[in-house]
Amino acid sequence: MLRVRVLGGGREVGRAAIAVSLGDGRQSLLLDYGVNFDEEDKPRFPEHVKPSEVAGLVLTHAHLDHVGAAPMLHVTSKVSTVATALTKKLCEIMIKDFIKISGYYLPYEEVDLYNMIDSIQDYSYESEVQLGDYRFKLLNAGHIPGSSMAYVEAGEYSVVYTGDVNTIDTRLVSRARASGVKADVVIIEGTYGWIRHPPRELVEKEFLEAVREVTDRGGNVLIPAFSLGRAQEILTLLYERFEGNVFYDGMIRQIYEVFISYPEYINKYEELLRSKEEFKPVVRPSQRRKIVDGRGNVIVASAGMLKGGPAVYYLKKLAGDPLNAVFMVSYQAPGTPGRHLLEDGIPSEEVGPVKARVQWFDFSSHAGVDGLLELLKSFSSVEHVVVIHTSEKAGKYFTEKIRETMNDVTVHLPYNNEEIMIE
Repeated sequence: MLRVRVLGGGREVGRAAIAVSLGDGRQSLLLDYGVNFDEEDKPRFPEHVKPSEVAGLVLTHAHLDHVGAAPMLHVTSKVSTVATALTKKLCEIMIKDFIKISGYYLPYEEVDLYNMIDSIQDYSYESEVQLGDYRFKLLNAGHIPGSSMAYVEAGEYSVVYTGDVNTIDTRLVSRARASGVKADVVIIEGTYGWIRHPPRELVEKEFLEAVREVTDRGGNVLIPAFSLGRAQEILTLLYERFEGNVFYDGMIRQIYEVFISYPEYINKYEELLRSKEEFKPVVRPSQRRKIVDGRGNVIVASAGMLKGGPAVYYLKKLAGDPLNAVFMVSYQAPGTPGRHLLEDGIPSEEVGPVKARVQWFDFSSHAGVDGLLELLKSFSSVEHVVVIHTSEKAGKYFTEKIRETMNDVTVHLPYNNEEIMIE
């Protein structure tokens, strides 16, 4: 019997954590161990699991909603952990920053992070790994550089866990492919399980036209972006198709350096390298003042949801002038300043009403419903589909679509701490 226990990510976005095991008394294989955040921006952790009951941990990529709780497993012991080499490096950066910002609420310290980093065995895609009862390999997930799906052989069962997945080619990452991969059970994200993304070419065209409209009039454009992935995607696009003054600020600088060091994980490496060389990093506060006092500048800055980072400084300085613009390119979680800006025009009491042009562009690194269904149908021998990392509304829509297109499979939409038993 195969047991799939949802420790986090059940009918919610983020806090991804799945335990796969072969029965009572057998150690589990953990697939991610992440966090999400409550309305007060405090981290929420997945269901507890004893390290002694874990054969190993697979980290699919370095976003906090997939790795933010992982050091908890290394406070009193060590758990064998597997990731790509790039994910290993990015985990160190992202979790160290998480400790700096939210350390008061975390049940681990920096020493536990480094215990975890020391325990990570890094593997390339398609390399076979054995941990306890489980044999598995990592497959490209197309989400961010270094991101993985996990193909797991557990006894007589084959399982694929998609992590976060994308099915289109981007400048940073080539698409996920799974044609012919045998999977009795597919554990799939459904973040955008009810959304059909517009064609990326159309989004890029509208985005670039909007940037040119603002800068040609002498306005400045602020682009708040996730420092890990989205920012570098936008900067590479701007390098290819925009002529003007472009700056980047915040943790984006550090992630840029890491990406450049791992060319094997980058789809358009030369373009990424040239964009870094062409555009100007902001390294001093005095540069920020000159940028906002200037005209026709484009600033890509973290944080993507305007919860902190230099993007907040630029927003305060640019918000009052209708010539300027704030172009959102990242997911905006409910309750965040970025979401308030889009819905109400007021990101926070401190900033007040924003007179600058505000617009959102769909540069998602998650597959929409059509891509997810296409990916599911590319696997062979699927008998069970488990939908996680999705809101209840999106999850229900997505599960119905799966049943309509794959009527010979059993579809599950579990809650947290629910266990699915597969015979």
